[in-house]
Amino acid sequence: MRGLRVLDIATLFAGPLTATLLGDFGADVVKIEHPTVPDPSRGHGPAKDGIGLWWKLLGRNKRTMTLDLSAPGGRDTLLRLAATADVIVENFRPGTLEKWGLGWPELSAANPRLILARVTAFGQQGPYAHRPGFGTLAEAMSGFAAVTGEPDGPPTLPPFGLADSIAALTCAYAVMTALAGRDRTGHGQVVDLAIIEPILTVLGPQPLWYDQLDYVQPRTGNRSANNAPRNTYRSADGRWLAVSASAQSIAERVMRLVGRPELIAEPWFATGAGRARHAGVLDDAVGGWIARHKAEEVVCAFEEAEAAVAIVYDVRDVMADPQFAALDTVTEVEDPELGPLRMQNILFRLSETPGGIRWAGRPHGADTTEVLAELGLSGAEIAALRTEGAL
Repeated sequence: MRGLRVLDIATLFAGPLTATLLGDFGADVVKIEHPTVPDPSRGHGPAKDGIGLWWKLLGRNKRTMTLDLSAPGGRDTLLRLAATADVIVENFRPGTLEKWGLGWPELSAANPRLILARVTAFGQQGPYAHRPGFGTLAEAMSGFAAVTGEPDGPPTLPPFGLADSIAALTCAYAVMTALAGRDRTGHGQVVDLAIIEPILTVLGPQPLWYDQLDYVQPRTGNRSANNAPRNTYRSADGRWLAVSASAQSIAERVMRLVGRPELIAEPWFATGAGRARHAGVLDDAVGGWIARHKAEEVVCAFEEAEAAVAIVYDVRDVMADPQFAALDTVTEVEDPELGPLRMQNILFRLSETPGGIRWAGRPHGADTTEVLAELGLSGAEIAALRTEGAL
């Protein structure tokens, strides 16, 4: 993706993460923030020495500049930047860019090859399009929360930006698809991504089940309605382990391992749905065996039996795990503000055109002068924009 220029004018979180994913593989990403109201992700979560750590991840591989898009000078400058860009990622409410004279007609006139990725909660049309919204609403409206949690408990929301992250992965894919289309047609286009949609696809065939069978998936806790045993179980030394037996052969291996081979002969054991209906029996068998062994003993025994198990990790375990270390999943980045940082690496490895983390998130507006000078603005023009309040 080297040679690709992306303008990130989005905030919190799906839009900016889309740009991060593109930057991880070489795109020149310019993060544009309001001069006095930075991207709120700079202040989300824990900070060190007054510097937000989430931003160090979300802002990596991005140059940062300030620009007030609602100011005349800011509008004109963005149009000049758009003429040099391949992609703009934005997440303003529908109509906001248009109000500033920066809608698709103006942007595409400045650059007919431009891709405009519009990431909003509800999309650019429909009765909810102008509502404010965040990923939490998508997690609720998609049905995710309705199927998450214990059967007798409340719907459960994830404690992190699940819908936003899924939307960002989807939007990066959409941008690449649009760029491939541009290679054929020579023209750019608009990507309209509603955060409520990608998570619905990830949830599986629920609409199809309802359409054909009037089936509504219930909350089942850690159990599955389609297979068993599938749950978390506590070991003798107090660790939790996750077991999944989605395949028939794995389920049989687990029963032999835990000393209950007679269950394999039960007629209901032959199908995932049958096993799910008898999950209590299977959980007692698996949970009882695991409770008598230490976690590492369980892992070794399951590995020897070629059955699927994993200790339930928190971040401390992730940072120490040898498999993650072998993949360099959490890598070290040198940062001028905070020194060495450890953060998630790029999402995948390419043998011929690998990506990488060139730098962590930079200070607010750190590259404004550099970016504008590359655009051809003189020192006097940049000073005039600052006087106007556009920078």
